[in-house]
Amino acid sequence: MTRCTPSRLLNRRQFLARSAAATGSLVLPAGCAAPFAVTSDRTRPAANWGVASGDVTQDAAIIWSRTDRPARMIVEYAATESYRNPTRIAGPVVAADTGFTGRVDLRGLPAGQQVFYRVAFSSPTDRRAVSDWITGTLRTAPDNASAIRFAFSADTAGQGFGINSQWGGMRLYETMRRSDPDFFIHSGDTIYADNPIEPTVLLDDGREWRNLVTAAKSKVAESLEEYRGNYEYNLRDEHVRRFNAQVPQLVQWDDHEVTNNWYPDEVLDDARYTVRDVNLLAARGHRAFIEYNPIRIDPSDERRIYRSFHHGPLLDVFMLDMRRYRGPNTANLQPEPGPATRFLGDEQMAWLKKELRASRAVWKVIAADMPLGLVVRDGKHAIENIANIDGSPLGREFEIAALLRFIKQEDVRNLVWVTGDVHYAAAHYYDPARAAFSDFSPFWEFVAGPIHAGTFPPKQLDNTFGPQVKFSSVPADLKPKRPPSDGRQYFGLADIDPDTRALTVTLRDLEGRELYRVELTPG
Repeated sequence: MTRCTPSRLLNRRQFLARSAAATGSLVLPAGCAAPFAVTSDRTRPAANWGVASGDVTQDAAIIWSRTDRPARMIVEYAATESYRNPTRIAGPVVAADTGFTGRVDLRGLPAGQQVFYRVAFSSPTDRRAVSDWITGTLRTAPDNASAIRFAFSADTAGQGFGINSQWGGMRLYETMRRSDPDFFIHSGDTIYADNPIEPTVLLDDGREWRNLVTAAKSKVAESLEEYRGNYEYNLRDEHVRRFNAQVPQLVQWDDHEVTNNWYPDEVLDDARYTVRDVNLLAARGHRAFIEYNPIRIDPSDERRIYRSFHHGPLLDVFMLDMRRYRGPNTANLQPEPGPATRFLGDEQMAWLKKELRASRAVWKVIAADMPLGLVVRDGKHAIENIANIDGSPLGREFEIAALLRFIKQEDVRNLVWVTGDVHYAAAHYYDPARAAFSDFSPFWEFVAGPIHAGTFPPKQLDNTFGPQVKFSSVPADLKPKRPPSDGRQYFGLADIDPDTRALTVTLRDLEGRELYRVELTPG
C-alpha cells in the first residue's frame, strides 16, 4: 500500500485549528484518501456521518463511525497525524442490523497521550471500493497526576429546535470543541425522540426559526429506524461532527432517548403514538442509543449503561442510569422505602457504593442525568425526579438518603455531582446544616444545558438535602422554551490542577463566556 503523509506534521492545537475549516473531520488529500485503489464514487461506501471516540481509559478507546451500505470498518491509529507506521485494525463488517454503524475497541494505547486515528469502509466484495478516510483524535487518560479538563452538558435538539443553517447550526458544540477538553460528559437527552422537527417554529417576537427536516424527525419515534433517524439527524450538523472527531465522550441517557418522563412498564396515554408499550419503545430506543454512541458494551449485560472511568490519581468518574431501574412516577410521598421508591435500583446502588469505597482518586465525579434537589413534575399529580416536598425523606428520597449516609460513613471525600435535564445552568451546594435530613457530608452539584434546545426557568428546590442555589443562569420570570437564538445555551468546564489538586468549575454560555467560577480544594 502506498503510504500517504500530509505536507507537514501538526500538533494538537494546529489540528484543532485546521479542522475548524473542515466539514466534520479531517480527510487526507485527494489521491491519498483510501487505503486501497478505488473504483467510482457510485460503488464506494460513504462515511458522511463522521467519527467519534468514547469510553476512553488509560490504554483503550472505542472508535465509532457509520457508512451507507454493508462494508468492513477499517481503523488506523498512530502517535502523530502523519500516520507514520500506523497500526491497522480490520474491524467488523457493518450492515443493516446495526443501522450500518460500527465500533472498534482500540487496546494497548499509551497512557496520557494524543492518539490520531482514521476510519475507512471497504466493500466486503470488492477491495477496490473503499470510502475516504475520516480522521479524528483523542487523548487517553493519564496514569499520573496530570492536568485534566472535562466539559459537561446535556439536551440536544429539543422543543422542536433543530439544525438551522441560517443561524449557524448547533453552535455550542463548536464552542465546547474550542475549549479543548480531554473528554465530554453528555448527561442525557442526546436526542428528543418525542419532539418532531417541523420546517419552521414561530417565535414569540414574530421571527421564524427554520429547521432542516427529515422523514425520521417529522413524527415521534416508534420504530427502530425512527429512533436511528433521530441520531442520524444530529450528525448532519457540521459542529457535531467536528466535536465528535476531536473530543472523546462519556454518554448517558435520560428520558427523551425514548419518550418524555418514561419509566419501565408504563403504558402511554398519548394520541401521537400507535405503539403505547413503553418497554417496547425503550428496547428500540436503547438499541439505537447503543448503536449511535461510542460506548463500550458490557458482554455480561448489553443493556447496562452505568459504568466508571479512572483518570489517574486525580479523578474517577461514575456514570449513572437513572431511568431503566426506577419505579413508576407517582406522587413520590411513600412513607417507607419499597419497590415503588426505586430510582437507581438495588444492583446499581450496590455497584456505586462498591466503586466509591474502592476509589483512591482525589476527586470523584458522579454524572447523573437528573439533579438531586430540584422538583421536576410529570403532569399534575406525579413526580419525575427524586425531590418532592420539603421535609424528611419520602418516596425516592429514601434511596438517595441511604447513599449520602453511606458516603459520609465511608469517609468518601471530594465528591462532586454533574448533571443536566432542566435546561439551564446552576451551581448547588448541599449543606447538612440547612437540610431536613442532615446525616451526610456537604457536596456540590453543577447543572449544565441545554446544548441545543429550549431554555426554561429555574425549578423549585426541595430542602430535604439542603440545596442552596449559588448560581443560576436564568431569571425566575424567564418565559419557558426560549430558542437557541436567545443565546441561553450552557455548558460546564472542570479543570484539575496537578500541583494544587484543586478542582475549578466554570459555567459558560453559548459564546464560551464565563458566567460562574468556583475553586474547590480537596479535603
